[in-house]
Order: sequence, then C-alpha cells, then structure tokens
Amino acid sequence: MKLLIVNDITIEADTMAKDIPWKDYGIDEVFTAYSAGGARKIIGHTPIDILLSDIEMPEEDGLSLIHWIQDAHYDIDCVLLTCHADFAYAREGLSLDCQDYITLPAKYEEIGASIAKVCRRRQEKLASLRLQDYGRSWLMNQTGHMDQDTETSTHDSPQELVEKSKAYILDHISDCELSVTDVAANIYLNPIYLNRVFKKETGINMSQWIIKERMELASTLFLTTRHTANEIALQVGYNNYPYFSTVFKKYFHCPPSQYVRQAAEPGTKTPKP
Repeated sequence: MKLLIVNDITIEADTMAKDIPWKDYGIDEVFTAYSAGGARKIIGHTPIDILLSDIEMPEEDGLSLIHWIQDAHYDIDCVLLTCHADFAYAREGLSLDCQDYITLPAKYEEIGASIAKVCRRRQEKLASLRLQDYGRSWLMNQTGHMDQDTETSTHDSPQELVEKSKAYILDHISDCELSVTDVAANIYLNPIYLNRVFKKETGINMSQWIIKERMELASTLFLTTRHTANEIALQVGYNNYPYFSTVFKKYFHCPPSQYVRQAAEPGTKTPKP
C-alpha cells in the first residue's frame, strides 16, 4: 500500500513519515507533500492508495483536496488530521466518505492503528472487486462474449459503448459520487477497458467528459434560470461550492459571477472554454 501524507508544516510531515513504523501498519511506501497542489502532482503520476491529510492548509485545504480526488475519480481512501475538534469538519469529512477523522495531538500508535484499519478495509474491497471481475469474466466466457484480448466486452461497438456511457452520465450528472466505475458497472464492463475505449472514440477520458458536461450544464443554468450559484453547483454534482467555482473558473477562465455578468452585458461575448 502507498501512503501520501499532506501537511503544510514540513517538519511535521517529514517527522511523521520517518518516525512511524509504517510497514507494521501495512504501508509499503510513504510520500509527502506540503500543499494540496503538491499532493495533486504526486497523485497524478503515482498510484496512491491512502491519503493522510491535514485539513487546515493555506490556499487550498484538505477537504477541497479530497473533493478534487473524488471528482477526478481517483480510487484513494482518505483520512483527515486536524488540530480542532470542529463538528463541521467531521460532518463534511463523513459526507466525503473519509475513512477516519483524527484530532491532533495524537500518538503515532493511534495514527498507525487508524491507517492499519484503512489498509485492511481496502484490501478486502480490492479482493471483492477482483472476485466480481472474475465472476463477470466467467459469465461472459460462458455466453461467448469474451473478446480476443480477454477483456470483458459485449456485442456493442465502441461507438455504442460510448453512447451508452454518455447517456448514463447525463442521467446521473447531479450525483456527486458519479464515477467511471459506476458507468462501467451499468454496462458490465471493466472500468479501465471502458475508459480506454471512451478516450479512443472521443479524444478525452471519461472523467474529463463528465467535467465538460457538468460545466456546460452549469453555464446553461446560470444563463436561463434564477437558481443560486450553490443550487446550480448541487444540480451539476458538486456539494462543495468553492471547489465547483474553482473547476468552473478553470474551464471558462473566469469565476461564475464574472461569467454571468459578462453574459448580461450588451455586446459582450459569453466566455468560452
């Protein structure tokens, strides 16, 4: 198992990485990041299993980082660290399906024990998924639906698979937990295989397409309804407005308020992606 520790206080992150006997708790490799941005870079090129993140960090906090992980559909189990026993933090952490919420100061043995529990649950989950994949593969093999590469497949063409995927995504666009795995399970395909087909046919992966559709829908709602920005964020699958605003700004190159203002000004072009 690979663990990523995120803490803006460098010495705390490094000391925790060095002094806790992580192998005793099921961790094979430990990475450290000192900001949410640094964590994103590591996650982008390293298959992280568990995130151990401080909540209170400048610029972008731990909760926002976890929202990004979920929206990007990374399969990472998250544990939060905080110096404040604030119920609001705990409540949002639970809404994000975090595995644990640790109030500091805490003994290293307590932190290690928490991570060990997450490791066990993750191993059980992975074993269950492997069993499910085996069962689907066996069923497809019995009915003659295995392709030459032994990937789980159907009689549908790649174009038909993509259209089915798009239809499912649009039907569930407001679901903040929507993932590639959900889409793949709906049409009985391996998510990695389906994502590969999707990208080959559309030029972008499924996660990027989900973001694109959410942003385009948000744009339409901003210009054609009187819903509040928070309501629109929820309707397009974001239960954290600051993160929604960040994604919107990255997509349209301006925040929602500026987008609406420019669209209302005569002779001003609506910002484009």
